[in-house]
Amino acid sequence: MINVREASAEDTETLWAACLEAANWNGDIRFTKDQLMNDPELSHYVQGWLRNGDFGVVAEARSGEGIGAAWCRTFPADDAGYGFVADDIPELSIGVVPGHRGRGAGTALMTALIDLGRSRGERAISLSVEDGNRARDLYERLGFVRVGRNGGSDTLLLEL
Repeated sequence: MINVREASAEDTETLWAACLEAANWNGDIRFTKDQLMNDPELSHYVQGWLRNGDFGVVAEARSGEGIGAAWCRTFPADDAGYGFVADDIPELSIGVVPGHRGRGAGTALMTALIDLGRSRGERAISLSVEDGNRARDLYERLGFVRVGRNGGSDTLLLEL
């Protein structure tokens, strides 16, 4: 049983854990938590959570333990994220801890986050997905379309 709820300022550690899982999505340890927290290109996805305009959701196991999160932040062009489209389009990050992948947590998180974005009046949500990431199938199933390419990653956009 997975419970999905809106993220709060108290969920920062769950977001860091989810961000680490997103950065290491292929199972290789490309980043440690310390490296993630000290790399400005990655740490800006969580640093200072919950700032004005941020929104997100957290998935919890029956025990109440955070098992994943999906959240959005906007970035200015001079501090753009990997999935940057425009400074008024929030960029989505998502991560689910191992052992809970492939069981619907990602779909539940994405659906809840998209619904939350719509209820907030967002016009679109963007994200970046690296080549080979299985999550691409989920994103495309939910309506995200490719709008750009950066190195080995595509930028996807969902019009709300």
